[in-house]
Amino acid sequence: MIKVGIIGSTGYAGGELVRILLNHKDAEIVWYGSRSYIDRKYADVYRNFFTLVDDVCMGENMAELAEQVDVIFTATPQGLCASLVNEEILKKVKIIDLSADFRIKDVAIYEKWYGLEHVSPEFIDEAVYGLCEVNREDIKGARIVANPGCYTTCSILTAYPLAKEGIIDMNTLIIDAKSGTSGAGRGAKLPNLYCEVNENMKAYGVASHRHTPEIEEQLGYAAGEEVRVSFTPHLVPMNRGILVTEYASLKKEVTEEEVRAIYEKYYGDEKFIRLLGAGEIPETKWVEGSNYVDIGFKIDPRTKRIIMMGALDNLVKGAAGQAVQNMNLVFGLPEAEGLELVPMFP
Repeated sequence: MIKVGIIGSTGYAGGELVRILLNHKDAEIVWYGSRSYIDRKYADVYRNFFTLVDDVCMGENMAELAEQVDVIFTATPQGLCASLVNEEILKKVKIIDLSADFRIKDVAIYEKWYGLEHVSPEFIDEAVYGLCEVNREDIKGARIVANPGCYTTCSILTAYPLAKEGIIDMNTLIIDAKSGTSGAGRGAKLPNLYCEVNENMKAYGVASHRHTPEIEEQLGYAAGEEVRVSFTPHLVPMNRGILVTEYASLKKEVTEEEVRAIYEKYYGDEKFIRLLGAGEIPETKWVEGSNYVDIGFKIDPRTKRIIMMGALDNLVKGAAGQAVQNMNLVFGLPEAEGLELVPMFP
């Protein structure tokens, strides 16, 4: 049985980690870490766990936690994991970090886009970017896994096969992304109040969103070239979900069958990527509560572009579900253990 500690267990991603891990046959949560709710019963913070979790919330002492568990999930704001981790801790436990602290290999880029000084850059090179469908073999046995974000997971997976095969002009890639409000976290913020979000839709972080360099770096590895994308996120009045619509110019004329064969080559055997049929469009409601990514595409011969579309649940495949998928790989468990979650509807 893998003993699990969660730092940041009372955020939305942390709560989703708890929900998933309670049904994982090979994992036991022994530490519910939370800076805001120390000594308060976890089930009083999230009443959906009433009678299911009797534990009280503990603090963020990673050194103490490392003596008690096999793996630590850090579902925390940027900068916290980097400030807590050290070599002594990494000799004892695996770290799966849901923040951006170890996702970007260039420290200067991280510090520029996040406005933070990186306090443990010595671990960046060894950290593995935890996009399971792309880096599966590297994740196995890793000491630090940098769990990708929700926008980035959807954006990268939707375009990855075509970038890898070199059939799209990466300099023309435009990503239009939309997210439910849980993606902004549980903290009280004026732009996320009900009256601000309801009956409204808005772009934010235009030409400046901090997930941009992460998408560029990973798609750059796929394409084998430096990539610059136009990435624009939008906030929509729903709880969960990410929908991306990506546009790129084709380098050559291709048929729908050829494009589908490319997607099948990379994703045909992937448990959690569902390739939609011709003319089918991804919708967030069909992935809600699950670890699936639904992907579709449409060739526009008039403009010689391709439109790629993807949908996922930002709290599951975009955060906690992917983190558990990474844990399974690190510990040599069946990759889908604990994640056979049928999408919820309605």
